[in-house]
Amino acid sequence: MLKTLLIKNYALIEEISVEFSRGLTIITGETGAGKSILIDALGLLLGERASTEMIRTGAEKAIVEGVFDVQGNDRMKEILRNNESDASDDMVVRREINSKGQSRCFVNDSPVSVSLLKEIGDVLVDLHGQHEHQSLLRAETHIDFLDDFGGYQKEIEEYRMSYRVLVDLTSKKRNLQDQEEQLKAKKQLFDFQIKEIDAISPQANEEEALEAELKILENSEKLNELTSSVYHLLYEAESSVRDALVNARKTLEQLSGIDASFENSVSEAKSAEVIVDELSKFVQSYHSRIEFNPERLEEIRERLGALSLLKKKYGGTLHALIAYRAKIGEEFKFAENFESEIAKLEKEIAGAQSETGKKAETLTQKRKDFSKKLEKAILETLSELGIAKAKFSAIIQQRPMDGAAHTAVVKSGNGFVEATSKGIDHVEFFLSTNVGEDVKPLAKVASGGEVSRIMLALKGALAASDKTPLLIFDEIDTGVSGRIGQAVGLSLKKLSKHHQVIAITHLPQIAGLADTHFSVEKTEANKKTSTRLRLLQNEERIKEVAKLLSGENITEAGLKSARELMGIK
Repeated sequence: MLKTLLIKNYALIEEISVEFSRGLTIITGETGAGKSILIDALGLLLGERASTEMIRTGAEKAIVEGVFDVQGNDRMKEILRNNESDASDDMVVRREINSKGQSRCFVNDSPVSVSLLKEIGDVLVDLHGQHEHQSLLRAETHIDFLDDFGGYQKEIEEYRMSYRVLVDLTSKKRNLQDQEEQLKAKKQLFDFQIKEIDAISPQANEEEALEAELKILENSEKLNELTSSVYHLLYEAESSVRDALVNARKTLEQLSGIDASFENSVSEAKSAEVIVDELSKFVQSYHSRIEFNPERLEEIRERLGALSLLKKKYGGTLHALIAYRAKIGEEFKFAENFESEIAKLEKEIAGAQSETGKKAETLTQKRKDFSKKLEKAILETLSELGIAKAKFSAIIQQRPMDGAAHTAVVKSGNGFVEATSKGIDHVEFFLSTNVGEDVKPLAKVASGGEVSRIMLALKGALAASDKTPLLIFDEIDTGVSGRIGQAVGLSLKKLSKHHQVIAITHLPQIAGLADTHFSVEKTEANKKTSTRLRLLQNEERIKEVAKLLSGENITEAGLKSARELMGIK
């Protein structure tokens, strides 16, 4: 709901700050006082076109700001989240226009686009009158109104789940088909690359093993010479290390016979003998295995060279080369089996089309059933509002395939029809308000006060299901009076139980039903004209209704009639 509205330097308004309440708010005032300016300012706040002509003479910029209570409004909070804007229970919407023609929009003090402001406005407010901000006049919204009226959310959700599966499969098939030519072009290249890589058949970590073996083979002569030298020093020489250790151990044994403190040294000398013996055996064994193999040496060099060439072509490292081979192997396999993959998808799509079609037909039947109930409810209300000979129809149609590319199509009956996330139906409201005239699209039927009454009838039928929190009716009483005016007022009052309703009126029958009553007044000061909005208290309300009944000269009879009309004793 709209909690507060601030308007500064807009047309004749210097500054207005007003608090609104729930229920039915009525705005009255003399013709030309500026009631329409209020509606225009609200329209600007809801994303309508801005113009520098709206700025009050002498001012640098015009400002319109509204504070909306959006607590519990999940649709509003989802829009804010999707646009990365902060969501809170009180949402401040502001629009500014400066004298250079620049327009700026803000939500909770964060800049937003006009398109987002309009999207927000569509969720928060329905403004009915000489304005375009009327969701019921947009045919694309009619299916949502019918669904809200019917309340068959289970069937809608079941359809949407099936539809999402169908869309995913259709998208997957389209993506595959888009890749077909590309895959064919790559298939020959992949075939060549796979054969080239597989001819070498690189193995993980083989480079390290080959390079270690290469190093040994390249240094076999040096290894032979050095191991022979080490073995000679340790074991074969006249003064070998082993002989020296044996002599040292014997001397230490003699010493330990004299001084027991040498016993540990004897043990250490024996250990050193064992170590030298083991080392000698290892060196001798290694020496005996040294191989002079020029054929194997050349084989390793060729293998490493081949691996190096492959690495340069396919990734720079052995790991990258092996990963690339796995990748193109999968793509080649897929290209080889492309037709079978498409056939498999087509089979799955056919099943999804059939399943989605069944759920869509169930949804269509629900819409047909509830469209009759909606038609009856609206015609009854139109009759009460003085449009007794009206004809109203909610036309439900499907759109056959026309050869164009669609996001999804489903099987329905003996053929296929276009499908959207809302089903296979196109819903549009048609109306005739004159005897002998065929029904026509709602947006083309009426204008002015008549269209407002039609909107009121539709809103009345949809009151409990329509989630738009604020409804504004501008000059809804145009062309009506007396009993019909009373019926219009009662309809507004009934609507205000489900919505916040703001109505501009000249009729006392409507004004007398207000929960909150404002008067628009025009004043002059310092050779400038200003429009102001004043909240009327009880006695002032009675006088305002009496003035609407009898004119400027308020009589006791007029005051009495006003009290009776307002239900005040």
